[in-house]
Amino acid sequence: MDAFLRVEIFPGDVDVTTDFYERLGFHVTARNDGPPRYASIRMGTVRIGVCEAEPVDPAQRAHPVMTEMVIEVDDVYALRDRIVDRGIIPTENLQEREWGLTDFRVTDPDGYYLRFTSRAD
Repeated sequence: MDAFLRVEIFPGDVDVTTDFYERLGFHVTARNDGPPRYASIRMGTVRIGVCEAEPVDPAQRAHPVMTEMVIEVDDVYALRDRIVDRGIIPTENLQEREWGLTDFRVTDPDGYYLRFTSRAD
């Protein structure tokens, strides 16, 4: 049996969120004007549902109550360079980890935390 993971997030503004994720390299695959407004976004096999909800203080999603979404990519260096060129500043820049991964982290406008990673060369 095949299984795929789709994460649902609940931002205060679907347009702001989808714009941010498009700059990360995601593509909008569907939209619904609701209510509630909703968009489906995708990067490879990673799928995220974006369901508009009442705004929440992003600090409420911060450590230690946060969830980290980890997305493995082929070339984390190229992705990091591409998103920086698109105006996104990583929350934590590229780091080579002792366990054999290289990663960087970003925080979206609503406080959701994403780690992009790949195997270190």
